[in-house]
Amino acid sequence: MEKEWAGTTYGNAWMHRWLIRMLRYIDVRVLYAFTAIFVIPVCLLVNPSGGIIYRYFRKQHGYGPLKSAIKTYQNHYQFSQVVIDKFATYAGKTFRMEIEGAEHFQQLARGVESFVMLSSHIGNYEIAGYTLSSDQKPINALVFFGEKASVMNNRSKLFADTNTRMIPIRPDMGHLFEIDQALQNGEIVSMPADRLLGSQKKLLIPFLNDTAAFPYGPFSIATIRGLNVLAVHVMKQSTLTYKIYVTPLSYNREAPRQQQIQELAQQYVAEVERMVKRYPAQWYNYFEFWKDDEC
Repeated sequence: MEKEWAGTTYGNAWMHRWLIRMLRYIDVRVLYAFTAIFVIPVCLLVNPSGGIIYRYFRKQHGYGPLKSAIKTYQNHYQFSQVVIDKFATYAGKTFRMEIEGAEHFQQLARGVESFVMLSSHIGNYEIAGYTLSSDQKPINALVFFGEKASVMNNRSKLFADTNTRMIPIRPDMGHLFEIDQALQNGEIVSMPADRLLGSQKKLLIPFLNDTAAFPYGPFSIATIRGLNVLAVHVMKQSTLTYKIYVTPLSYNREAPRQQQIQELAQQYVAEVERMVKRYPAQWYNYFEFWKDDEC
């Protein structure tokens, strides 16, 4: 059974509009406190995500039962902060952004060749799209096709200021043609590389004390043209601060194609593991990522 990209932003357009209006006038910490007291406990009782994340801490990090339970609450609380922060950004609020490795992005952005940025469902990658931008090259960001229209509209408004456009991941795979065109034009393509989106092609790679399945496509797209690749992760540091980590990924471009794909995927997974070990509570894949029947 394949991993499904199951998530869209919770709520309807009316709820989203009111949340944005509220955040124009109130501090994000007010909503943080509300979710911590009233929302997260209910979520942990009725949502299977609690058990999934508890097992993640027990098995992948080797924590004891009590620490795993505490970390499970922390994980859900931090995820609620990430969602609130996104809507706060739509409302016009800003966060302090620290960048480690910005020179790698700037160097590639100044060049004539296209390149690929790979992300993961950890931290708050969307906020990078409002900070990490290039006047020289458009950024083409792959996004979930089924996301709510209200969220997509707000993203579009903010992305318009950062030379970024969205490419929805379509069931008919039409997004692959848009990716190909962008790369032919020497542009930047940004895509997640930690979820299988219905494709049968996957790579089985050691990850956090087990083996997990990662999508074949992002690594194939990068290596077919021998492109430079950056791993970009945006991790929450404090209430109003995020840190962007930009890390170049290397692979032997003279090696056989399958070896290139495997090397690049292993480099990416190693970087994700480095981030998750540093920020274990900011892992936001709420499904059984390490499945016996897949690995």
